[in-house]
Amino acid sequence: MKALIASGTGRYGDPWHPYTRTSPLLAEIARDAGFSVEVHEDVDRAMTRLADVDLLIVNAGDPWRSEESGRAPEAAVEGLSEALRRGVGVLAMHAALASLRDYPEWAPAIGAMWLPGVSWHPPIGHSVVRGLTMPDGGRVADVPIEDEQYLRLQAIGRSTTVAEHEVDGDRFPAVWVREVGSARVAVDALGHDERSYAAPEHRALVASLARWAARAPSA
Repeated sequence: MKALIASGTGRYGDPWHPYTRTSPLLAEIARDAGFSVEVHEDVDRAMTRLADVDLLIVNAGDPWRSEESGRAPEAAVEGLSEALRRGVGVLAMHAALASLRDYPEWAPAIGAMWLPGVSWHPPIGHSVVRGLTMPDGGRVADVPIEDEQYLRLQAIGRSTTVAEHEVDGDRFPAVWVREVGSARVAVDALGHDERSYAAPEHRALVASLARWAARAPSA
């Protein structure tokens, strides 16, 4: 099975997230999970190359906060739309919750978005993300991790939360899955930098989300 990682550079880059270091780690996890992997650093162009892709991994930032101007080309917008219609698997990582804002199908597909001025996160630090249950009944292990905890995201539609943060006694979705038409979509709000992928439990979770989204056999 083939995975394509759309990695943030240009207007999809930002000063907070080291995509050039985290995308290779995602590629390593996907390869270990049984995928052939291509990392593409032109996010919009990547969306025109999805015809034979089983899993799209988005690890990119917010183009509307970039100093670089521009809009997603229509061919790119249609490329993502067509891939979702045919049932491509999607894995959206961390800042992808604020990315692809020019793509009308993106926010409804991933089921939540970062709202500037409303969504927030405490300082990066250690926490234990509590694992819940996948739709197939599989138990998600707890994830001890050094990472950011995204809070007050704008939910869009209904999703199945499979792991959650706890902050000041309140629980917030950290990882969720959903089906959108023929497509399976997994969203992992973790993954700020290399520390996130140093946790073996997180690497295992990313691998299982990738296989679930692409309908690949379990390891």
